[in-house]
Amino acid sequence: MPLTASVAIFNAPLESFQLDIVSIPVLQPQEILVRNEYATLCRSDLLTYLGKRKEKTPTLLGHEIVGRIAAMAGDAPKSDLLGQTLQVGDRVTWAIFASDPNSPLAQAGLPQKADDLFKYGHEAITPESHLHGGLSEYIILRKYTPIIKLDESIPLPIVTIINCAVATVAGALRLAEDLPGRNVLISGTGMLGIIACAMAKAKGAAKVIALDINPQRLELARQFGADYTLVIPGEPQHLGAVAAEQLGQLPIHTMIDFSGAPDAIENGLELLAIAGTAIWIGSTYPQRNVQINAEKVVRKILTIKGLHNYNSQDLITAVDFIQKHHNIYPFEQLVQGGFTLDQVDAAFQYAIENNPFRVGITL
Repeated sequence: MPLTASVAIFNAPLESFQLDIVSIPVLQPQEILVRNEYATLCRSDLLTYLGKRKEKTPTLLGHEIVGRIAAMAGDAPKSDLLGQTLQVGDRVTWAIFASDPNSPLAQAGLPQKADDLFKYGHEAITPESHLHGGLSEYIILRKYTPIIKLDESIPLPIVTIINCAVATVAGALRLAEDLPGRNVLISGTGMLGIIACAMAKAKGAAKVIALDINPQRLELARQFGADYTLVIPGEPQHLGAVAAEQLGQLPIHTMIDFSGAPDAIENGLELLAIAGTAIWIGSTYPQRNVQINAEKVVRKILTIKGLHNYNSQDLITAVDFIQKHHNIYPFEQLVQGGFTLDQVDAAFQYAIENNPFRVGITL
């Protein structure tokens, strides 16, 4: 078992990361040491760096990660969520969370909100707890972490996005329930929205409509399965007229918002057909309150659902989707790499200044 790990510590917004070498502690019961191979910078990482999200500090950012098992405690799990044997050398992905599967919320299908929750890439570094983020050479997977062994043939940048972006989209579509024959509006075509276009089509959606302020991203959305694209006009209140002109009488049965923008959320509700469902995913940072016309919600019999993170079944769905579809859609266009751990400051600056879907860091 290795003795030390290189890390890039986040101390405060807009400050340079602290590059350091730390000792790897003795593994506790049921823990697994993983050598991180690749990490991608999620939007929440960027918002934390900019100070728009608050995290406990000092910390190791990064939760979209993939790696190989380097060591296992004697009583560590010998198989993954799918029943596959786990051993040193296996490439694995894992959930963003670890929590007691017997807790009430976990039993209700919400392990990501359980009372004893531990979240990778979001925990403070303490004398008792370290190596829990992606911007590190190694990470320690805590007890009760859902783990899945991966197909070795899938490129690293593609499998890296599974345990945040793809799994969150899987959770959103789980809440959408039956999609065959239904028209789905995807609001916001960042990383999650682009993936949602592909996953919705794979799940049998009749038509997928992508909505964004960025025409270039909407062009890529078409490559990921979108049948129609809508550019948000300069005056958002005119979106209904634009939608009517471009979509005609096409009803919107499901709206999934990944933008987190109140205007987009409000417009999406207006576009929903009778008995439509709105699913809100992107609102994970401070913003103004959304204005809802309760009478319209009642008369149109609308359903509104929210989701933060995902559960273990969503992770399974995400792995299955990528394994079956990574060669069908141009996922390689979604990650721009070329950075290493000692270039973490440059990676964040590139992500902020150029706004790619994801920036990748080789570990």
